[in-house]
Amino acid sequence: MIDNSKDRKHDVFFYGLYMDDDILKRSGVYPVNPRIAYVKDYVLRIGKKATLLRSRGEKAYGIVYSISHDDIDTLYNKAGLDDYAPEALIANINNENIPVLCCNLIIPPEQNESNQEYAQKLKESMHRLGVPCDLD
Repeated sequence: MIDNSKDRKHDVFFYGLYMDDDILKRSGVYPVNPRIAYVKDYVLRIGKKATLLRSRGEKAYGIVYSISHDDIDTLYNKAGLDDYAPEALIANINNENIPVLCCNLIIPPEQNESNQEYAQKLKESMHRLGVPCDLD
């Protein structure tokens, strides 16, 4: 049976600290079906906040979780991260491409922006979760 309820789950690609399901749970979001994935032709950029930028030939790694639209609102709109917008991407999981949602900054970071504390936390999180990391 197809789920048409408001609680239906959608695959969402996370590339920042939201890859850590403990952080999601502390926000009241309980993700299911975690899968390490990457999106082609994107690169992770950490300014004051993290985002993905288009970059031909690159790969950005993260984790795909299944969550509801209400969960997306909880994480981005209700958490004061409303400068992020969802967009449709294709993620690769074990050589299979699947459609996903991914929240990215509407306005990319300035070239001189950085957040070393965030980058260090993200690097540690990616290593702990087994997600390939090119922040070294």
